[in-house]
Amino acid sequence: MKKIETNKLPLVVICGRTNVGKSTLFNCLIENKQALVSDISGTTRDSNLGIVEWAKSAFQLVDTAGLLDAVYLTRKKIVLDDDDIDSKTQRQAKKYLDEAEVLIFLVDTKAGLMPEDIILAKTINKVEKYRKKTILVANKVDSFHLSPETAQFNKLNLGEPIPVSAASGSQTGDLLDKIISILKKSKKEIRPYAAPEENESLINVCLIGKPNVGKSSFLNSILGYERVIVSPIAHTTREPQHTDIIYQDNKIRLIDTAGISKKGQKTKGLEKPGIIKSLKSLDKADIALLVVDISEPITHQDLKLVEEIIERQISFIIIANKWDAVEDRDTKKWSEYLYDKMPFATWAPLQFISAKTGEKVQKVMDIILNVYAGRSMQISDSQAEKFMKRVIKIHKPAKGKGLKAPRIYEFRQTKNNPPTFIIRIGPDDNLHFSYVRFMENRLRERFGFLGTPIKMVVTKNKKSHTTYSN
Repeated sequence: MKKIETNKLPLVVICGRTNVGKSTLFNCLIENKQALVSDISGTTRDSNLGIVEWAKSAFQLVDTAGLLDAVYLTRKKIVLDDDDIDSKTQRQAKKYLDEAEVLIFLVDTKAGLMPEDIILAKTINKVEKYRKKTILVANKVDSFHLSPETAQFNKLNLGEPIPVSAASGSQTGDLLDKIISILKKSKKEIRPYAAPEENESLINVCLIGKPNVGKSSFLNSILGYERVIVSPIAHTTREPQHTDIIYQDNKIRLIDTAGISKKGQKTKGLEKPGIIKSLKSLDKADIALLVVDISEPITHQDLKLVEEIIERQISFIIIANKWDAVEDRDTKKWSEYLYDKMPFATWAPLQFISAKTGEKVQKVMDIILNVYAGRSMQISDSQAEKFMKRVIKIHKPAKGKGLKAPRIYEFRQTKNNPPTFIIRIGPDDNLHFSYVRFMENRLRERFGFLGTPIKMVVTKNKKSHTTYSN
């Protein structure tokens, strides 16, 4: 597996203490509300990645967690505790700082020069590889009368501060001009970003599940490196994390989301906006990977997530994680258990994995491609007609009400992604819903449609139709 070419773009990293507006600036520059923004210190944990295009050039922008301690910048190795989220966020931030071509050191004009700014600036000045590539940017200059306030940051010895307002976008063009100028002077090649063509397929895969079922560990196991922070503490992941990869010449976007729980949806903290973003990511997905903890009983919340997926007509795969923690590893028995709990989703493929050991993780990638192929399948009108005749011969259409047995005049696929079929019957006929389900089951037997909901529309004329989907 190899990463998509976006990772060859120059890397620009936003850094600074907590709560100076790094995520707001990130969203402003990439022109998308990707990063979660709040007034709560330490909101950002996992670093956000996005593409910025400016002056016929492009670079990859990274929004890092707020630097909590300047000591982290000078350590060659950070010893981690499984529960120490702060250490993990700092290690991830330092990794990006080391790899960057340009560092945007962000300060808060309204808050003024803070002791943490001075300590971090001194550390950057001491480390030559950081000092040479740092731009000082004074944020929250939301009006002209605040511009003189940026002069206080000259004491940081990081050059003349560039004033910007990340909230309004004011003067960010000057900042982008400065970044592009530095990148052009460096040895790093800078060029326009080749965005995917409109007709070029990008498979959007959303990892979804309750808190602590192992979604982030699963993503890291697929990628082979620590893309997102993993901790046994619930809601470690607070916002969707996008990672683009190429697998067998297919471009796939993997989206790790915040854990969704009933309690989290009611809280006033950061969990609720994180869950809202998770559900928005699900709206845009082609395929959902529903991650469950197979070492624990299936809960009502797991079933509720299945409903959310099916309602959105999204293809999905059940990922039974923590398989290494199960003593009786009888896949047939556990498959029967899961499908018995989810009788309305027996068409979804099931894969037992261990994100911790990597067992069967890569097999999920092949299932993703098979499911996407089923989601994209288009059956020709002649194939559909032949199928209809064969099904009617096996079992004649059952009437829903009335005395007359219905007659099917037309059966064809009207669209794919997800696959949608129309069943046209007589104006006075009524087709029983069980027969529609029977046709759907025969469709799956004949053509596959692995892990994909099928929408069946029963119509009598242009004004009247009934829709069945599963």
